[in-house]
Amino acid sequence: MIIREFGARHARRALAQPAQQACIRALSTHPTMTTTALADLAAAGALTNPNGGGEPKPNKVPAIFAANAKGTRRKRPNEVDKTAEVHARGLQLKAQIGSLGSVVEKRYRPGDVFLNPPGPKDVTLELLMSSQAHMGHHASLWNPANARYIYGIRQGIHIISLEQTAAHLRRAARVVEEVCYRGGLVLVVGNRPGQSQIVTQAARLAKGCHLFTKWTPGSITNPDYILGGMKMQMVDENDEPLLGYERHLSERLPLVPDLVVCMNPRENYTLLHECALANVPTIGVVDTNTEPSWVTYVIPANDDSLRCLAVIGSVLGRAGETGHKRRLADAKLGIVEWQTPLDVQNFMNIQRKIAQQEAKAATIYNASEDELADDES
Repeated sequence: MIIREFGARHARRALAQPAQQACIRALSTHPTMTTTALADLAAAGALTNPNGGGEPKPNKVPAIFAANAKGTRRKRPNEVDKTAEVHARGLQLKAQIGSLGSVVEKRYRPGDVFLNPPGPKDVTLELLMSSQAHMGHHASLWNPANARYIYGIRQGIHIISLEQTAAHLRRAARVVEEVCYRGGLVLVVGNRPGQSQIVTQAARLAKGCHLFTKWTPGSITNPDYILGGMKMQMVDENDEPLLGYERHLSERLPLVPDLVVCMNPRENYTLLHECALANVPTIGVVDTNTEPSWVTYVIPANDDSLRCLAVIGSVLGRAGETGHKRRLADAKLGIVEWQTPLDVQNFMNIQRKIAQQEAKAATIYNASEDELADDES
């Protein structure tokens, strides 16, 4: 069957060619010149130099293409330079209508939120909307526990109620202010790309700590092993360092934050779980797809917008700064709202007793020395 098809196929090709050419190929073993090949040689000979030089002539454009060829580009006529006239006309027009229209007084610059951070009193619905705090996630990704924070749905996207955001943000700012007023330690956490500057600035304003890398598990529930050897400092009510507590600081456990502010709770569940075990209050930016029960104080807002997080971090940082200013102002008046830790009180009592015993021994020794001197005299 294969042989029959092969023969039939080549037989058709042979019948399609001229009979004379087929006979020449069958009777001769030399290559033959076909009609098309002779025509190509004739065309090539026409292009060579007729004088026998063998140098090819430059190719000429055929007539069929010359008819459709575009002509050369025309030169522009020499025009008079009217630059000065146009400039004078523009100045005249500016003088006539320059005072018309609206004036944009407040412009958005990305660095303004870091150069002049807004405070709790600057929180408005316009500021939150311009920072895209109202944008949630797709309706199919929502958490039903956030229904009370959602205003509605637009084009399949949940819209967060900015009134809820403003109210919860002011409440969180009040919490941060009171914690800082009582000498508490605030930890600001945000480990998404682009949040390092936001977290650093908020911690600097609140005089707290910041973390923009991965949370080390056990830093709160097992601090003596994870944070062992960290440097600490003892200060008074005026934030002045105190000397003589090196021995106590080397023996006591590392500090645990009094308040944790988390910019992205979804990626820090371990941190929030440890805070719950250690009874450490937390503040978190909760989007429509986040579980609000993970944090103590919820701030419903868009956790994917860096501009929104910058506003929230600046407001909380300003609140902490206000709390520290109040505490230092009251300390100058002798008002202290925070208590010394119990272990520090015990260490101070022991040191006080030791100092009293040393003073008593020194007094007895000086009295004995005076008696000897009187006997000798």
